[in-house]
Amino acid sequence: MSYQALYRVWRPQTFEDVVGQGHVTRTIQNALMQQKISHAYLFTGPRGTGKTSAAKIIAKAINCEKAPVAEPCNECSACLGITDGSISDVIEIDAASNTGVDDIRDIRDKVKYAPSSVSYKVYIIDEVHMLSTGAFNALLKTLEEPPKHVVFILATTEPHKIPLTIISRCQRFDMRRITAQDIVGRLETIIQAQDIQVEEDALYQVARAADGGMRDALSILDQAISYSEANVVLDDVLAVTGSVSQKMISKIAMAFYNKDVAEALNAVEELMDHGKDAARFIEDLIYYYRDLLLYQTAPQLEEVVERVKIDETFQELGNNCAKEWIYAVIETLNRSQQEMKWTNHPRIFLELALVQICQEETSSQATGQDQSELLNRIQKLENELNTLKEKGITVNQSEDAQEAKPKKQFKPSRQKSGVSHGKIKEMLKKATKQDLMKVKSVWGEVMENVRQEKVSAHAWLKDSEPVASTENAFLLSFQYDMHCQMATKDNIRGTLEQVLSRTLGKQLEMVAIVEEEWKQVRSEFLKSRDEPETTNEGEEPAEDPLIAEARRLVGDDLLDIQT
Repeated sequence: MSYQALYRVWRPQTFEDVVGQGHVTRTIQNALMQQKISHAYLFTGPRGTGKTSAAKIIAKAINCEKAPVAEPCNECSACLGITDGSISDVIEIDAASNTGVDDIRDIRDKVKYAPSSVSYKVYIIDEVHMLSTGAFNALLKTLEEPPKHVVFILATTEPHKIPLTIISRCQRFDMRRITAQDIVGRLETIIQAQDIQVEEDALYQVARAADGGMRDALSILDQAISYSEANVVLDDVLAVTGSVSQKMISKIAMAFYNKDVAEALNAVEELMDHGKDAARFIEDLIYYYRDLLLYQTAPQLEEVVERVKIDETFQELGNNCAKEWIYAVIETLNRSQQEMKWTNHPRIFLELALVQICQEETSSQATGQDQSELLNRIQKLENELNTLKEKGITVNQSEDAQEAKPKKQFKPSRQKSGVSHGKIKEMLKKATKQDLMKVKSVWGEVMENVRQEKVSAHAWLKDSEPVASTENAFLLSFQYDMHCQMATKDNIRGTLEQVLSRTLGKQLEMVAIVEEEWKQVRSEFLKSRDEPETTNEGEEPAEDPLIAEARRLVGDDLLDIQT
């Protein structure tokens, strides 16, 4: 098999080839020239950003026959041998398949032997977060007292899973997501060398679809080249990625703005006929409005716009759409995206979202004349208020008597959590008390670990309570709407799910609900199953005072209640 994928052919061989990571490569190059070589490095960051490539370049640079050098020469026998993998002193280990203690003990036993053909023996451990606790302990001993001729280079996409004792013994470098502009620049270099014709719009679409990963970008470009006949155009990239062109998204965005439901639904019909994925399309829409909001906030900073090319339609929407309306659109799309995960008919939720957006009130989208009239009314009210302050207010007793009539009380409406009641009822059918007790038994420990890992997440979660659980998910009740909404953010929910997964040893998905909604859903669920409800609005029946005091003194574990 002579053909090699682009990402293998164009894997970085020097620090200069590592795109978008200048803060890392410059530091390492300076250290190499000053011969300040650390015994252990840790590279973290998203996939396809150059972690293992940087590790191999370090291995070549410290073993290059021309060392000390800022870049490996890639000409000497050491550099060439490390590149083709023929030098046994540079060992690459995949921690995902070598997770046990024995694998790391084998390294510890062999690490004391001097390298056979180069100056340094280098161990590159990829996906190091997959190691077991025992393996980490074995690795820690080696990192504490490493031989002078050994360098460890660890790489991971999930640094929060690595013990702090390991991290503290390494020089840590965080790889960043590569910007679309940097990805396009690298792709242009590659297609020129490969003598491939690719449209500029197609390159930008590849960069947007790659989502910050150079390896993903090269893989997508490889697919597009195979799909096209000679010249890669935008439609080729859209076909292989399942994405939607910006022209179509702009068309639907204008339909939203003009409240044209028919135009929006016709566009969706056209997309579905071409086999586009509803969930992927709604994600593209969310990013479009995200970029629109950022463009409104800082129009002079075009680099903040990730996935959109600023064209005439985009600028028109940016100049005319109110920020409040954009917030509402993003919220509606995000809610529909969450609902799609629990249905076999995602297109229905997509169409419902489009209709709802087209029917949104646009009172916040005031024209210049409307704003002027509003300012005049405010000024008039301020003048009247100042007059009343100066002259005072005379109130007649008869008026007081009339005003004494009871007034209708208005209670502020509480915003719902946005979670589907149907989804929760389906979850309750599978929920068991044993699963709930497992979660509750470790909840205190989980909250403490969340607090240590991310204080901001703990602040929003501290008043929550697990109220139901299945094998795959758990339901969290919140007293306040704001806490419930913030807890569903990816960064907070992700932190909680990861901490709970490490504690329980299995992955559970978090579902959030406001306490008042939970009482309503629970009551409806029990009625539907003809089960008696608990007293006092969902609380458990009051227990015997002696049992309650005993439970407080000794805890549930040592308490044995016999009836």
